[in-house]
Amino acid sequence: MRAIVWRELLKFSQQSGRLVSALVRPLLWLAVFAAGFRNVFGMAIAEPYDTYTPYDVYIAPGLVGMVLLFNGMQSSLAMVYDREMGLMRLLLTAPLPRPWILLSKLMATAVLSLAQAAAFVVVAALLGTELPVLEHLLPVLLAAVCGALMLGALGLLLSVHIKQLENFAGTMNFVIFPMYFMSTALYPLWKLEESGANWVYQVARFNPFTHAVEWMRFALYGKDPGISPWIVLGTLAVCFIVASWGYDPQRGFGALTKRG
Repeated sequence: MRAIVWRELLKFSQQSGRLVSALVRPLLWLAVFAAGFRNVFGMAIAEPYDTYTPYDVYIAPGLVGMVLLFNGMQSSLAMVYDREMGLMRLLLTAPLPRPWILLSKLMATAVLSLAQAAAFVVVAALLGTELPVLEHLLPVLLAAVCGALMLGALGLLLSVHIKQLENFAGTMNFVIFPMYFMSTALYPLWKLEESGANWVYQVARFNPFTHAVEWMRFALYGKDPGISPWIVLGTLAVCFIVASWGYDPQRGFGALTKRG
């Protein structure tokens, strides 16, 4: 595990453009989208906030979730590449338990996701969007770690079914964007229900990404996140177990490839 995590950190440190590209997307949303819609989406007093909230402060946890989501999905792309011609091709033939290899890869993904999320929070603070991270550091860190692990496990699960790198664009359209836009990253659930978008409201209610964002949002203010932690942890467990089954050479990915 230490070797795989260290390898991913070294590879990331040699790709300076990767950090920049990871930050440009959420910072554009924060600087442009939040400014343009500040007066359109007036945020009323609602949990976990005790006062009227600027829109940029509201969407900041959702943008942190965006960083975690895109890095988790990018890890699935890297997993497909490594499985075909890189390090994972060798590791998957090693006499090691497949779940342990996948857990090591998942930990590496989570570490990179958290590093990028921390960089975003710092730059957002420099732009004037300050979040009370230090006031509730441990609950926020716990929520961010579990969210990063859940989205990384989802990336692992997707890598079971993505056989070619060209299919990643379809994954972007059918997984990443629906998960992000049909969540509370940009607007609260009561806004969706109030506007009459009932089917979007129902999808957002059961979207695991919604609960990852809400857990971070409530943790920032020291409030009870309700059932969100259980949904995040349950999704993490299900995705990781199914991914481990998919990479099992006798039952999952390996056996399907052999029959094909």
